[in-house]
Amino acid sequence: MNRPANSPLDRFFGLTAHGTGVRTEIMAGITTFLTMCYIVVINPATLSQTGMDFGAVFVATCISAAIGCFVMGLAANYPIALAPGMGLNAYFTYAVVKGMGVPWQVALAAVFVSGIVFLLFSFFKLREMLVNALPMSLKMAIAAGIGLFLALIALKNAGIIISSDATLVKMNDIYLKAADGAKSPNWPVLLALLGFFLIIFLDYLRVRGAIILGILAVTLLGIPLGQTEFKGIVSAIPSLQPTFLAMDFNGLFHGSMIAVIFVFFLVDLFDSTGTLVGTTHRAGLLENGKLPRLKRALLADSTAIVAGAAMGTSSVTPYVESAAGVAAGGRTGLTAVTVGILMLACLWFSPLAATVPAFATAPALLYIGIHMLRSVLEIDWEDLTEAAPAFVTIVFMPFTYSIADGIAMGFISYAAIKLLCRRAGDVPPMVWIVAVLWAAKFWFLGV
Repeated sequence: MNRPANSPLDRFFGLTAHGTGVRTEIMAGITTFLTMCYIVVINPATLSQTGMDFGAVFVATCISAAIGCFVMGLAANYPIALAPGMGLNAYFTYAVVKGMGVPWQVALAAVFVSGIVFLLFSFFKLREMLVNALPMSLKMAIAAGIGLFLALIALKNAGIIISSDATLVKMNDIYLKAADGAKSPNWPVLLALLGFFLIIFLDYLRVRGAIILGILAVTLLGIPLGQTEFKGIVSAIPSLQPTFLAMDFNGLFHGSMIAVIFVFFLVDLFDSTGTLVGTTHRAGLLENGKLPRLKRALLADSTAIVAGAAMGTSSVTPYVESAAGVAAGGRTGLTAVTVGILMLACLWFSPLAATVPAFATAPALLYIGIHMLRSVLEIDWEDLTEAAPAFVTIVFMPFTYSIADGIAMGFISYAAIKLLCRRAGDVPPMVWIVAVLWAAKFWFLGV
């Protein structure tokens, strides 16, 4: 499979120049796919809670991921895979649609516009300027806060935590009591906890595909226990029609929705840029600390965002799981193309995705939360003017159940604290602008 240096694949992707071959690149693509294919289950399960058709979102997830991977592989020649992002889909569902009462059609329009803005920022190098202008503490706090937000959603969806009049939330019972006093195991809670421990164990053993294996194991265990409704494995590809071009731009451009567009843009900005730089650095593809063909790489995620919104899914972003493929030897776009082909192959497995219950996907969200929370290590906790705004950002996201409010309070508190401590000169102009805009939005338009 490792073809000669003069083969068409070698010339197109520069395999020999990167010290790799066809077999290595395909195996790297399979490795990346196994570590991230959980998204074809979790994304439609999450977005369908807004009223969107599960099958249509499933198709949109697979196709938008494939588009992003193909553009990244063929145009930018990087071993980085893309798919609808975790955190962004949670924000779409729980904060925008369910929290603000925005119809999912309008929310899709917001994603579409954020993709257009993303595309423009990438072409005119405004994206790099914005990323470089923002303090490291806020960048890392946003990632950590989203990790806690995902954990809260996971615990809630699995029924591990429930509401409480006395304490706001509390842990659910492991055993349920019937009217006659008989006790029975609370299987969704127990299976979710088991799934989390299983994923951690498999990951510790460096088993490829630990997340998807954990999801499938819990799903299968739920069948004999009467907790999982088996809907099949393979079927015809579901129709995309229920969500295709269903975007509603009416009423999109007012205060609240402009803030939503900004959050979609900002979160994906940090997520994609961090993944691009981190993964290519690990692959040894940076030149003098810079990423060659950066504009082409940025074109991949912005194009996939626009295409994904048109088909019916939340924002598409590069996946940090691409590092698994890099570790397996992936160095060129052939790795990403392989992932894209496998994403398209998933289109025939929608019944299997629909079989997976919420308590089976919750462990994956908890696991992802662990990795996102690791970013707190990059925050300067010795400097309170940096640590305090980071802390505010992190805690406001889960406790207000809003990524947007967490980001807003982070910017506002950063500017205010630096000003009070007579260090206003440390605040980049971009932070002042964003902080003032958020403060004005809260004052005149409310939360």
